[in-house]
Amino acid sequence: MKALSILLGKSVKKIAQLKGSNGSALPGLLVEKTDRDFVRKVLKNLPYGVVVVSGTNGKTTTTKIITELLEKQGLKVFTNKTGSNFVRGVISAILDSISFTGKFDYDIAVLELDEAYSVKFCEVADVDYALLLNVQRDQLDRFGEIDYTAELLQKLASHVKKTVVLNREDPRVSKIEAKNKSFFGLSEKMMSFFPSDDCLLSKEDFRVSTTKAKVIFESLEGREAEYSMDGQKCSCHLTLKGNYNAYNAAGALALCLEILPDVPFEKLVGDLANIKSAFGRGEDFVINGKNVELLLVKNPSAFQLSLTSFADDDYDYMICINDNDADGRDVSWLWNVDFDCLREVKYVSGIRAADMALRLKYDGVKVGVIEENLEKALNGFTSEGDKPKRIFSTYTSMLELRKIILGKSLI
Repeated sequence: MKALSILLGKSVKKIAQLKGSNGSALPGLLVEKTDRDFVRKVLKNLPYGVVVVSGTNGKTTTTKIITELLEKQGLKVFTNKTGSNFVRGVISAILDSISFTGKFDYDIAVLELDEAYSVKFCEVADVDYALLLNVQRDQLDRFGEIDYTAELLQKLASHVKKTVVLNREDPRVSKIEAKNKSFFGLSEKMMSFFPSDDCLLSKEDFRVSTTKAKVIFESLEGREAEYSMDGQKCSCHLTLKGNYNAYNAAGALALCLEILPDVPFEKLVGDLANIKSAFGRGEDFVINGKNVELLLVKNPSAFQLSLTSFADDDYDYMICINDNDADGRDVSWLWNVDFDCLREVKYVSGIRAADMALRLKYDGVKVGVIEENLEKALNGFTSEGDKPKRIFSTYTSMLELRKIILGKSLI
């Protein structure tokens, strides 16, 4: 049956591509419906098993960090690079990587999975490790309240055969139960840089005395990051941008140490130095001779963390807000973000540009041009002034901006 599924899936994928589709969903859906045990049969013999990365924010870049860290240790890593984090997306990625004869030449699978679909994945495959990053308000149109999202992650954790790595500083994640669990966390110095879902964490929230973390994110000065494990501190110059990516990297380090406990901690930290963020999560471009950074923001906490990391008077800013299904239809979450750290936003764009402009004005932020059309806004924004540029963008506007940018930029 597996051979037939491979042939069927690859054939449908090729037909879809010939018709102009990227072919990432339909083949996976078809195989998912016709051969429910397909994923388990393909992944069951991987020497180091299956890793699932889940949570509200940071899945894509963290999955990329883990994948590249493991590859630097010599492992052949299968991952769902397309970013389709449903079960059918994993199947489609398998179809790209498996031969017609069923050869699947990998040591380990590292998969980014949506919180709800991670539970569905456990029904069709065995999971050896999980890294659970956070639970925050995101796309409530899909999931409902955050306690339900935490329940989904608890269900995932209950299926993990070996180790679950948890974010110690997220109160909804840290209390998740598992057969074997480990933690990553923040130093006291770094606590105030990371707003929780409801407020900035304070020293009173710091739980180091009650819960030991395997890896601690100690500090970040510019791009110089320091991490510790059992008191051993190691530093590296990060290519990753943003406090949140540097923190999620601590989770990636903790997970890799569970998988490969004999690899020296200092080597893993050193290997972290040259890993870049995933697309749209701090990518750099050059447009009209200006340096432009594209930053994804999906919810209040993600936006607040981006502002904490990147609000700087040396840059010009544009904010792009859409309300398509993939963004979440309800944009009232913008009122839970504090924009006081910005003096001026040169352009606001996207479907909900007017809503964004109104929100900024309530915080006393000067707003320049309101232009719903993303290409017109981008052209205007990158043509004015001499400062480097930063663009905060929701998911679908980020994808559209990337298409526009890649047609006219140098990466």
